[in-house]
Amino acid sequence: MTTYTHGHHESVLRSHRWRTAANSAAYLLPVLRPGMTLLDVGAGPGTITADLAAVVAPGAVTALEATPSALEVTRAGVQGVAYVVGDVHALDFPDDTFDVVHAHQVLQHVADPVQALREMRRVCKPDGYVAARDSDYAAFTWFPQLPELDEWLALYQRMARANGGEPDAGRRMLSWARAAGFTDVTATASAWCFANDEDRAWWGGMWADRVRASAMATQALAGGVTQEDLQRLSDGWRAWAASPDGWLSILHGEILCRP
Repeated sequence: MTTYTHGHHESVLRSHRWRTAANSAAYLLPVLRPGMTLLDVGAGPGTITADLAAVVAPGAVTALEATPSALEVTRAGVQGVAYVVGDVHALDFPDDTFDVVHAHQVLQHVADPVQALREMRRVCKPDGYVAARDSDYAAFTWFPQLPELDEWLALYQRMARANGGEPDAGRRMLSWARAAGFTDVTATASAWCFANDEDRAWWGGMWADRVRASAMATQALAGGVTQEDLQRLSDGWRAWAASPDGWLSILHGEILCRP
């Protein structure tokens, strides 16, 4: 098992609640149909889950989280779905249960993403779809080139790998899918971009808070990073957000697989 680098601090959930099917699962939407059954692995606060449930209604949707406390976050955010605690490496469902098995920003955090995809494939019907999307931290691109953001990225990557994850997951999605036994894989990419005043204030302010107050901060302090270091990184995010030239793009790898 891995340690979840982000945790569930308000600053983290602020980011996760922004996600929708439109901005985070557009590659999947064209294949969804009313009446499909869907498993959402790592549902988080449930904003994407709720959107997907609306598309496949009256099909049954199941939201899965790794711990009871994480599932309570989902339960508070989306209604009308089934809630299950489980391990994506060993899903407690029979073979061929779901028409769609979906995971957003999950594979970068699990101990064995290939085994996770094998399990997602096992519980998916033969004519169904396994869909996953993950960001690629090494492909984060921003301007101005502030050294504090370079330091933030290096710290996050180091911590994520120490916790058992792979922060540069996006570029590995196709490889992981093939290793899991999929032969029919459509691999794509899409990006989030934050470039206007409102978006910069939201994204930069969110990370300024996360650096100082989330589980990442707690883990960094335990690993020898000082409070002064974290404050400097936080200030760097606020400086980026305040720049009228500020621009940031986050690349994501996507896979849409047929079992």
